Amino acid sequence: MIRIIATIRTTTGRENVVIDSLTTKIHNENIPIQSLFHPEELRGYIFIEGGPEEIETTVKSVPHVRGFINKDVPMSQLERFLIAEKSEVKFNVGDVVEIIGSPFKGERAKISRVDETKGEITVEFLEAAIPIPVTISVNSVRMYEKKKE
Repeated sequence: MIRIIATIRTTTGRENVVIDSLTTKIHNENIPIQSLFHPEELRGYIFIEGGPEEIETTVKSVPHVRGFINKDVPMSQLERFLIAEKSEVKFNVGDVVEIIGSPFKGERAKISRVDETKGEITVEFLEAAIPIPVTISVNSVRMYEKKKE
């Protein structure tokens, strides 16, 4: 069976909605698609891996899909999006972070304690009526605003 990595064009800013719709369709209809991938740097594009016919079936009539390029994209062109660059973000007490993982996803919180050895921070949510400290992994947050010095 021939497998390719094709490019799907989407409405800009709707890439995650399209991925959710495609994932649901793939699972519900048992379509043999191997992977879906949306690099944050490439707005309006999603990559899909599978057979050419399966890809065509998958993208048909999905909202916000503006078309697809049924041409194999070499893995060498995608590697730069797949290999994570290691960048250390230093968190300090007083910094404001946005939660990107856990049940608190989307919330903003102020750091009250940093435990570098465990890779954890203790935060208090900005929107909470009563500040309750919650300890979470530094991998579950992204910097929103550095503390004003």
